[in-house]
Amino acid sequence: QVQLVESGGGLVQPGGSLRLSCVASGRTFSTLSVGWFRQATGKEREFVAAINWGGSSTRYADSVKGRFTISRDNAKNTAHLQMNSLKPEDTAVYYCAAQSTEALAYINGYKWWGQGTQVTVSS
Repeated sequence: QVQLVESGGGLVQPGGSLRLSCVASGRTFSTLSVGWFRQATGKEREFVAAINWGGSSTRYADSVKGRFTISRDNAKNTAHLQMNSLKPEDTAVYYCAAQSTEALAYINGYKWWGQGTQVTVSS
């Protein structure tokens, strides 16, 4: 049993930055891999970024590589997604998810999901 709560979404202008946070409870956070996914209106949910349990391995979607950075602080049971140089096409609901394996980009491996936080990039 894992509970995940996202925060940090909002409205930002193109080129701006946001930092999303994901706080976990219910299971030892350090044993979990964490991923960020997003779903825009009318689109499939897509992989954004992920980090393994020890922080030694990360994965990024090509569309965000070089702009987004995923990190974690196991002592605080928290993961973050730093989003820089935001574009209108980044507009979506962003979800935090967790799994007990290290198949980081495999969406079906994620067993626990947060409720999502809205990110809107618009001038």
